[in-house]
Amino acid sequence: MTEEFGQDRAAEAGSGSGTDVLVERRGPVLVIQLNRPRVRNALTRAMAERLAAAFAELDARAELRLGVLTGTPPAFCSGMDLGAFARGERASLPGRGFGGLTERPPSKPLIAAVEGAAVGGGFEMVLACDMVVAADDAVFGLPELRRGLVAAAGGLLRLPRAIAPAVAMEMALTGEPIDAQRAFALGLVNRVVAPGTALTAACELAEKIAAHADHAVLASKGVLARVRDGELADEYRSHRELLAGILDSPGARAGAREFVRERPGGPR
Repeated sequence: MTEEFGQDRAAEAGSGSGTDVLVERRGPVLVIQLNRPRVRNALTRAMAERLAAAFAELDARAELRLGVLTGTPPAFCSGMDLGAFARGERASLPGRGFGGLTERPPSKPLIAAVEGAAVGGGFEMVLACDMVVAADDAVFGLPELRRGLVAAAGGLLRLPRAIAPAVAMEMALTGEPIDAQRAFALGLVNRVVAPGTALTAACELAEKIAAHADHAVLASKGVLARVRDGELADEYRSHRELLAGILDSPGARAGAREFVRERPGGPR
């Protein structure tokens, strides 16, 4: 049964369509789906608030064991809505980060199911997940520099933890994406599956994990996350201070406005 955020909860989360984030319980698995396919699931502030509520629900409900984060095809997520950013809106929440996720992921395991592009903030959300199942046509990248922006949602912190620092440096400084097979070879992706099957495969992986004792799964994830993330919380604080001026700069806003003008259909 699909459980979309109801009108009351959508209103609490902010303005915008109440169907741009869908939540569905599949047994012990909570599927959280970005649902703005027309704009490749670009995130707004309201969506970030709905996502944060969904992650909080995942942690709060004992019957839910894992989460799966996905996007309605053709893309996983293209990052922040640059039109909204150009108007001064941010899709990051204090203490939680971009999409209500990147600074404080849920304590329960979270799997990304990726179809199509996971770029910019979308890739940074993937990096905040514990495991990744990707369709063979998936692509990953941090293209922010091409628009005078920076990967300010944790990608610059998490990517060199996940792959060789020199490869992370190349991805961040060139803005060039990598495909699913390359991501798998680098250890960013757990499984590569046929296009259209990433969500099914991710749920199958989640069910396999959910078959084990809850306390053992949570303890194991907790230890692994502490080893993986180290002093990430402290690094986020200095990261915000270093990059805040860049995001607020006229050049960053100008780059976002230029993108909005150039894309098909023009400004929204």
